[in-house]
Formats: sequence, C-alpha cells, structure tokens
Amino acid sequence: MRNALILGSGRSGTSMLAGCLHGAGYFLGSNLMPPNEQNPKGYYESFDVEAINEDLLDQVCPRRPFGRFGRFLLPSRPRRPQRWLAWVPLDVQFDVGEQLRRRMVDQLATTPFCFKDPRFCYTLPAWRDLLADPLHLVVFREPGRTMASILRTVAEEPYLRDLKIGADQVLAVWCAQYRHILERHARQGDWLFVHYDQILDGSAAERLEGALGAPLDLSFPEPSLKRSPDVAAVSEEARGVYAALCRRAGYRSDVAEP
Repeated sequence: MRNALILGSGRSGTSMLAGCLHGAGYFLGSNLMPPNEQNPKGYYESFDVEAINEDLLDQVCPRRPFGRFGRFLLPSRPRRPQRWLAWVPLDVQFDVGEQLRRRMVDQLATTPFCFKDPRFCYTLPAWRDLLADPLHLVVFREPGRTMASILRTVAEEPYLRDLKIGADQVLAVWCAQYRHILERHARQGDWLFVHYDQILDGSAAERLEGALGAPLDLSFPEPSLKRSPDVAAVSEEARGVYAALCRRAGYRSDVAEP
C-alpha cells in the first residue's frame, strides 16, 4: 500500500474517495472531523493536519481583523478555519520552521497514510521533502456544481456564516486551487486525476487500486448524496481549468471545453 494525499477543492468528492480508502488500512489521522449534514458519511479529514495547513496559510493570507471592523468591512476575507476558501497566488512560498516541521513529522509517522485537505492545493510544497514520494490523488467535478455546493455550505455551516462570499469569488478560488496543482505541483511526483463521477460509478476503481496497491470500498459512494445542480454560467477560466482536469482523468464531458 502506497502513502497518498488527496487534493482538490472542497465539495468536489475528496471525502468520498477518502471514505473508499477508510477500510483499506490507511491512517487518515487520529483527530478526524465528525460527520454532519453536509457530509453525513464523514469527512475523513484530520483536524491536526488542517491546523498545520492553517498555520502555513497564516504566512501568506491577509488576516481578517477581529471585531466589527473585520466583520463589516472585510467579510469576504476567510479567517481560520475558513481558508479552504482562500485565494492564494501561484508564486507563494512557505517558511517551515522547526516547530512546524516537527508537527508534520508526527503526522507522517504512521504509515501507510492517506491525508486529505483542500488546503493541500496550496500548501503541498511545504510538506514535500517529508512525504517520501506519495501518490497524489486529485479529485474534481464540474465547477458550477462545486460552486453551488460551496455556496450552500457557506449558508448552512455555523462557522462560515460570517463569511460573505459570492459565486465569482468561489470560482476564482476553485480555479486557483486547481491551477496550483496543474501548473506547479504536478510537475513533480506521481499523480492520478479522477472525476467525481468516475468514483461514483466505479469506473476509476481499477486505476486507483492499481496505483495505490489497496482495495477500495466500492459500497461507500452514495449516489443520493449528489445533490448540487450543475450551474452552466461559469467563467472561461473555470471551463479551461476543468477541461485540463478532464483530459488528465480521461473523462469526457460536453461542458469541459471553453
């Protein structure tokens, strides 16, 4: 079984893939996020890994001031732990100090591991020299469908209700996250791209199992949880990024080309 990281925008199917691997013997973290209405079958995402990635993003994301000033004048600026919805430039650099490095090493001590966090789309370079050549698994789905799901999550999750974010900002974040993967990260290491629907219908199972050396729990995906509608009105940039992801995954989509 090969160590793995799952990368992709929030609300794109990363939890579904992690759930498929949960029973295969992977260490997903000792402090996992509990299920809720948004993900009734679980997130399979570690609070400890999330905290490390938030500390890294502290270095590059402008902070929202506390109190009324931040709440009323900068409501679209994500704060901890909302920065899975942050926009981060492509040329970002991280400084990994000794204390942060020790925390990373502690998380990676149990193998085989499979960690997922949307923030890895940005923070992967900070972890890279500690990872020992994992398989990078990228999960994605239609940007309009993802956007709809994120907007619903922002409206319903208590910890996100003070974040005022619209469709255009969500799409900009989605593009930034996958552009980091396509244009920076995927030039190094082993990568496997998979569309949400390829996990849901089982067509990616053979590729995934062969690359991981581990079985998937094909009973885990739940078609009834595909609840977000596809929204056709997305930016040309988003359509172009989605087309590039589809080509990597070998997935044909009528809406992939800009």
